[in-house]
Amino acid sequence: MGQAAVLPSRREESSELYQWFRKFIHECPSGLITLHEFQKHFCDGTGARGSAEYAEEIFRTLDSNGDGLVDFREYVVAISMLIEGSAVEKLRWSFKLYDKDKDGTITREEMLEIMQAVYKMSVAASLTPQNSMTAEECTNRIFQRLDKDNNAIISLVEFIEGALRDDWIREMLECDPSTVMVERFKYSTMHYGTFLREDLLHAWRYYCFI
Repeated sequence: MGQAAVLPSRREESSELYQWFRKFIHECPSGLITLHEFQKHFCDGTGARGSAEYAEEIFRTLDSNGDGLVDFREYVVAISMLIEGSAVEKLRWSFKLYDKDKDGTITREEMLEIMQAVYKMSVAASLTPQNSMTAEECTNRIFQRLDKDNNAIISLVEFIEGALRDDWIREMLECDPSTVMVERFKYSTMHYGTFLREDLLHAWRYYCFI
């Protein structure tokens, strides 16, 4: 799942952020995106109807306040962290993806549901060669390696420490930043006279560095 991202320079970062904002606002003029809209754009971007389930899981994780909407703040904070965050920060975000009920632990059932969604998307979109392992086998192997106290759940500590020790697990569990990028969304140039670049960059610094 995870792939290394090339880190932009500060000048490139500012320009890229502005483009992300323009694309986000073009597709979502209100500055907010619903699950239905996110699924539509996500499936169009991957070219696969099978991506809808995984899109729903990504949306749930992006929706940090649980209001059923993703705004630019939630979006840009997640993108910034997935691209520039430390390995631990990225794994913390991935943990939220797998911890569907937000109780601070991951059950085998929760991980299997995410793995099945990932496999369905990957196969349908031909993003990667079909894995020789099934989603069930992959989940069982991860649990065997991470659940050190054998209590049938994975804690945040087990998740992070285990992934940092095992490159295969880390690759399977880390979220690929490209799966949440607005670049997947359709985009055409339009005029945004009401949005000031300075205001956007000020918001970026405020949201990402407070």
